[in-house]
Amino acid sequence: MNDEHDAKKRLKEQYAAMADDQESPRTDTSRDFDPIQHAKSIGYSEEDISSVPQGVICLGCGNPIALAELREGETVLDLGAGGGFDAFLAAQRVGPTGKVIGVDMTAEMIAKATANAQVGKYMNTEFRLGEIERLPVDSGSVDVVISNCVISHCPDKLATFQEIRRCLKPGGRMLIADLVRRGEFSQEALNDKLWGHWLAVACGKEEYLNAIERAGFREINVVGEQWSSTAEKNEHLRGRIVSIQVWALK
Repeated sequence: MNDEHDAKKRLKEQYAAMADDQESPRTDTSRDFDPIQHAKSIGYSEEDISSVPQGVICLGCGNPIALAELREGETVLDLGAGGGFDAFLAAQRVGPTGKVIGVDMTAEMIAKATANAQVGKYMNTEFRLGEIERLPVDSGSVDVVISNCVISHCPDKLATFQEIRRCLKPGGRMLIADLVRRGEFSQEALNDKLWGHWLAVACGKEEYLNAIERAGFREINVVGEQWSSTAEKNEHLRGRIVSIQVWALK
């Protein structure tokens, strides 16, 4: 329990700092991090990138928006919303009759995303402070849950997916992009200052999908899979971390 508390504390501190400098926590070459090229490499278009307020970037590992099939009038829940990149793209798709709720565990990111929403005049978007294991969202209130490279940081993935399912309406859907580990890792990788904490709580693909199934989801499908582009830049991680996109129904 103490290890879980310490890991979450470190993660909060890391993402609170990111609210100021927007550096990626997933690569040890963050000074060379090009947010536009990164977004393109994981499936976002030029139009996507240019449609959000200037300075709002994506630090994810996939594009859940592209596969979520969002419709006008739907309510979308974005977990680990960060500065609001995916939330704003979702808001454009659900339109003024729809709604997007972004949840993040750091007050600094909530403040940043809220300010970005004001700049972009996203009247159908709001951001709430909370943890994924205890979401500040009513049961059965959302049509779609999206998340981008966040749930893998949660030590208790079963509890996380159970909470997601609680928030979904009957027949609601989940589309998440995330990272899973494959094979064994060297001590150098486990000691890596940026990846080591993630490796301590990350799991393999089968364990990840099993948690979704145990949470009660149905029609679980891996709709996208590729090597993590940022991990491939690290010699200790190359060929060991996979980005997957998973679709499931309540």
